[in-house]
Amino acid sequence: MIEEGEEKPLLEFKSRTDVDDDNKGGFSTLPFIIGADGLEKMATFGLSPNMTVYLMGKYHMGMATASNVLFLWSSATNFMPIVWAVVSDSFLGQFYTIGFGQIICFLGIILLWLTTVIPNAKPPPCDKSSIHCYSATIPQFVFLCSSLGLISIGAGGIRSSCLAFGANQLRKGNFNQTRSLKESYFGWYYVSYAFSVLIGLTCIVYIQDNLGWSVGFAVPALLILLAMVLFFSASFWYIKPDSKTSLITDFVKVVVASCRNRHFKISDRTDVEYHHKNGLSNIHPSQKLRFLNKACVVKDPQCNTTTIGITTTSRNLCTVDQVEDLKSLLRLIPIWSSGMIMYVNICQATFPVLQAGSMNRKISSFEVPAASFSTLTVLSAIIYIIIYDRVFLPLASRVRGRPVRISAKTRMGFGIFLSFIAMLVTAAVESIRRTVDAANMSALWLVPQYCLNGFAEALNAIGQNELYFSELPRSMWSIAATMNGIGVASANLVASFVLNVVDRISKEGGNTSWISSDIDKGHYDYYYLVLAGLSMANMVYFLICSSAYGPLKGERDLAEEVEEF
Repeated sequence: MIEEGEEKPLLEFKSRTDVDDDNKGGFSTLPFIIGADGLEKMATFGLSPNMTVYLMGKYHMGMATASNVLFLWSSATNFMPIVWAVVSDSFLGQFYTIGFGQIICFLGIILLWLTTVIPNAKPPPCDKSSIHCYSATIPQFVFLCSSLGLISIGAGGIRSSCLAFGANQLRKGNFNQTRSLKESYFGWYYVSYAFSVLIGLTCIVYIQDNLGWSVGFAVPALLILLAMVLFFSASFWYIKPDSKTSLITDFVKVVVASCRNRHFKISDRTDVEYHHKNGLSNIHPSQKLRFLNKACVVKDPQCNTTTIGITTTSRNLCTVDQVEDLKSLLRLIPIWSSGMIMYVNICQATFPVLQAGSMNRKISSFEVPAASFSTLTVLSAIIYIIIYDRVFLPLASRVRGRPVRISAKTRMGFGIFLSFIAMLVTAAVESIRRTVDAANMSALWLVPQYCLNGFAEALNAIGQNELYFSELPRSMWSIAATMNGIGVASANLVASFVLNVVDRISKEGGNTSWISSDIDKGHYDYYYLVLAGLSMANMVYFLICSSAYGPLKGERDLAEEVEEF
C-alpha cells in the first residue's frame, strides 16, 4: 500500500546551499515565476495567430510557404527547451537560464517589430494596377528569420526551466510526498499557461487587427520587458539549485560502456557486482533494458578494486544511477511519441484562421477577429481543469468515501481519443461550409472542434507533465519539463511533412491542391480526414505502448489506497 509520505525520488538532489534554502522558496515565490512565464507566453502566443496574415500580406507568401515557415518556427520554439535544459542542468542552472532566455526573446521581438517600421525590411506593397507582388529578397528573408529564430531561442530558455524552477521552490515542503499537491501544481500551472495564451489570442490579436502591426508587435516586446522586471525582482527569495554534470555526457557514457561490455554475459549469474557512487555493491539494476546493465557491471572485482573497495577503473564504468536514469528516459519515449502525433492535429493553426475568415463572425454588432477563435481551445482547457480539480475529484471522492484520481496514462489516452473526434468534426464542418454560402454561415459552427481540441490538449498535456515528473528522477526535472514541448516541436515537423505530401499528391495531374490558398477551391475536409486516419492509428499505438510500459511508480498497490480508473 502506498502511503502519502512514502513516495521518494530515485535520486535525492542536495544543493550546497540547502541550509540557506530553508528560509527561501515556498508558495510566495510562485507568482513571480509563473507570472514571468505567463507574460512570455502571452507575448509569443499573441504573435502566432496573425502571423499567417502578416506573412501572406506583407511578405507576399503563398499559403503553403507561410504554413511551412510557421511550422518550422513553432518546431524550433518547442525544440529549443531541450537544448536549454541540458545547458541549465549542466552549466547555468535554472535561474540564469530563464534570465538569459528573457533577454534573447526580447531582442527577437524587437527585431520583428523593426520589420514593421523600417520600409526596406520587407517587400514593397503589391502594385494593384498590374497585380504584381515582389517576393522578399534574401536579406529581408534572413532578417525575418533572425527575429523568429531569436524568439524561439529565448522562449526555449524560459520554457525549459520555469516549470521545474517552480517545483524546486516547493521542495522544502511535501511536494514529492503528496500526489494531490503534484497534480494540483501541474494543473494550475497549466491554467496560468492557458489564461496567458487566452489574453494573447484576444487582446494582442485585437490590437494587431485594429491598431496595426507596429503597435501589435510592440506590445509583446513590452510584455517580455515586464516579465524580466517581475522575475528578477524576487531573485533574493528563490531557491537556486546548483547545476550538475552533463546528463548528455552521462547518457553517452552509458551507451559506450554497454557496447564495450557487449560480450559479457550476466543473464544467469548471481555473483555479479555493480559499480555505485561509493564503490561496489551487489544491488542489481532493474531488469528492463538489461543490455544497458553491462555499463555498470564490474567484470573482475578483485583486479579492479583497491584495499578499501573503491574501483580503480571507475572512469570506464557507469554507476547504477546513471544507467537507471537513461533507462527511465528511454522507456518513456514510446508513450511520449504518441502525444507527439496528437499535437499534429493541435498545431493546425493556419487553416482555421482562413476558415473563420470566410464565415459570418458577427455577434450582434461586434465582429470577432478570425484569429481569436482559437481562444475557444484555451477556454475549454481552463474549464476542464477547474471542473476536474474543483468539482469532479472532490465529488467523486465524497461518493466513494476515499480519494479518487484518474491516472496520467488514462488521461493521456482520453486526450488522444478526443483529438481524433475533433478531426472528424472539423472535416464534417468544412464539408458543410463548402456546400453553402460561407459568408452567411455562422462561425459558431467552429465551436465544437475548438472545444474538443481544448479538452484533448488539457487532458494529454497535463497527463504528460505529471507522468514525466513522476517517472524521472529530480536530477532530470528540466528535461521532464521540456519533453512535452519537444513533442510539439516534432509534431510541427511531422505536420509540415504531411502538409507537403498531401499538397504534392493532391495536385498531381493538374488538379487543384487540397490545401490551396483559396479554401473554396481546395478540399480541406479531405485533408482533415487524412489527419483523422493518423489519429485512429495513433490511438492503437498508444494502447500498445501503455500496455508495454506497465504500471507507473507506486501504482501496483495504489488500488488499496486510491480508487483508480
